[in-house]
Amino acid sequence: MADPERSGVDLSRRVFLKSAGGLAAGGALGESALAATNSGLFGDGVERLTGEVEIELTLNGAARKVKVEPRTTLLSALRDRLEPPLSGAKLVCDMGSCGACTVHVDGKPAYACLLLAVDCVGKKLKTIEGLAQGDVLHPLQTAFCEHDALMCGFCTPGFLMSISACLDTKPTATLDEIKESCAGNVCRCGTYPHIFEAAVAAQRVLAGGKR
Repeated sequence: MADPERSGVDLSRRVFLKSAGGLAAGGALGESALAATNSGLFGDGVERLTGEVEIELTLNGAARKVKVEPRTTLLSALRDRLEPPLSGAKLVCDMGSCGACTVHVDGKPAYACLLLAVDCVGKKLKTIEGLAQGDVLHPLQTAFCEHDALMCGFCTPGFLMSISACLDTKPTATLDEIKESCAGNVCRCGTYPHIFEAAVAAQRVLAGGKR
């Protein structure tokens, strides 16, 4: 008489072997599809990039050449690949959850850790290093200093970039609109009251009022 436990093992093995065969066939089909894609049967006109490539990024109004792999994020390109680097955008969560790496892409705030550098070619990029006009700070930067709106400083560049994009687009933005503009930014030190005080002060300046 067959051992029930032994039969269960045999059955499991048979199921496993059949499944493995299906996976192998699927893998072969996947390789065939990949080969077809690489040979140009799919995605005509799409350039396939491998290894390091040199690209040109428009950063803070200047053209900067940098060598990157196709998988290199914009944040990594800024901090690790450029020479000299632009390290103002901070690497904190590296998954689009904290906003510390916020930059402007064609005038709109975006997380640099979620963008591929190669996808930013031809776009106007601004980092925290380009927020001031020479030696003249952006009104929001001045307000951050005056209202003590930073502690450890890791989140500060991201808040400045998110809120400045809002105020540059709409100098008459309300406090609620300012808060919404930086809803994706996290301050682990809890300086939100000072950040919003600074933002409102900067808004008054940009709208033509006084601090």
